[in-house]
Amino acid sequence: MSSPFDAFFIGRALAEAVYEQTERVLTDTLSELGKFDAEQRERLRQFTEDVLARAQREAEAAKQGRTTTAIVPLGTQPTDLQATIDDLRAEVAQLRSELKRYRSNSPA
Repeated sequence: MSSPFDAFFIGRALAEAVYEQTERVLTDTLSELGKFDAEQRERLRQFTEDVLARAQREAEAAKQGRTTTAIVPLGTQPTDLQATIDDLRAEVAQLRSELKRYRSNSPA
């Protein structure tokens, strides 16, 4: 059996090992937290730069009298708005008739 003298040194070694392990885990955790914080700050900086650049591009485009938010690509303008509306109405009517035909042919 171990003597109380041996138990003291075993306890002391155990305490030192637990302390070192705790220190290592804490250091690694703080290091990862620091990396995460730095990455998030960099992403936020990049995002801010992108937003400001986009705003500047849109402001310049607005000054030139064109818009970048339109569905129509820049440089191409619809030739006749009424013709486009008529085409869309015809397409909707065709889709409605196809849907009606599908519903009448499918079993209930």
